[in-house]
Amino acid sequence: MTTLVLCVDRANDTGRHSGVQTPVVGWEAVRSLVTDVGLSDPEDALVNSILESLRVARDLEDEGEETVVAVVSGEGDSSVGRDRAIAQGVDSIATRHDADSAIVVVDSAADERAVPIVESRLTVDSVDRVVVRQARDIESTYYLLKQFMADEELRETVLVPVGIGLLLLPILLVQFSPAVALAGLTSLLGGALLYYGLGIDEAAETAPERAREALYSGQVSVVTYVVAGGLAVVGVSLGALEATTGGSDPFIAVVRFVYAAVPWLTAGALTASLGRLLDELIREEGVRTPYLNLPFGLGALGLVVRGFAGWFLERRAGRAHLALFDVTLSATQRLAVFIVSGIVLAVVGFRVASRASRETLDEVIEGDTEERPDGGERE
Repeated sequence: MTTLVLCVDRANDTGRHSGVQTPVVGWEAVRSLVTDVGLSDPEDALVNSILESLRVARDLEDEGEETVVAVVSGEGDSSVGRDRAIAQGVDSIATRHDADSAIVVVDSAADERAVPIVESRLTVDSVDRVVVRQARDIESTYYLLKQFMADEELRETVLVPVGIGLLLLPILLVQFSPAVALAGLTSLLGGALLYYGLGIDEAAETAPERAREALYSGQVSVVTYVVAGGLAVVGVSLGALEATTGGSDPFIAVVRFVYAAVPWLTAGALTASLGRLLDELIREEGVRTPYLNLPFGLGALGLVVRGFAGWFLERRAGRAHLALFDVTLSATQRLAVFIVSGIVLAVVGFRVASRASRETLDEVIEGDTEERPDGGERE
């Protein structure tokens, strides 16, 4: 068994400082690389990260394990390109050196985002996070603040929202009361923190590229996603109109909104899932089980939620009873019909997905048996 000690440099500081293309593999090559990076920028935490990789590899070899140490960086103009470069580097190293597991060494949260890429290809036994110790005095604090101000990504994430908030605070205080001004300012800062914290900025950055790739590849889901978005807007609009009628009880208003919006939202979700299912059918690899089961699950969820909303409206808002095949159902009977229908639909979806999965597995086994040159069968 070979353990890969992998230093991940998602920002490609390696290429900028040393001009070396990754992956860099082997003890001597990595030790030479850390010298080049250190001479170029001794203050970069990447130097410590590479040295930590060498130390971990040395300790494992002292314990009798076979190791290979490597450095891989994200070379690209976008986050998607950088992640793909890391994935290609990991594939290359794992193929050439027959690695069974990996120990990933990172020095920042941005580098740690690449850990799932390595996990999808190798078993990750440990993630070693390198934290550089600093002296706790005024000079060191000033140095850290200076480094913080020089980091473009940190400036955009922290300083820009804080600066906008401070500029808006006097305007809000002049126009509104202090309570309203503080509430608006905290809402702005909270929204900015959620925007960066949930990774919405990266999703917005890669959205045009993903949309362009989807359009060029002829995916049906591009159209169905647009239709699903339109259905969702219609559902929310109808739900809002329904919620504004029929009294001032906030609970009943919410239930009215759910009752009116759920059919349209369910239809939108079904449209999006069916488009993804068609894309899977067009592919040569076949349909994966989750995409078969998803439409049935969404339909079942919509039926159950609609049933509970109707029950509350009949019991507390005086909505008329449901008539099914000239038979008037009470509120409890109506709820039971919707719940049973949802369960039946979910079971049908599970059965269809299970059968399709078994058929696909049988086809794979039969295909492998036919391709065996000795005519034998798989065990």
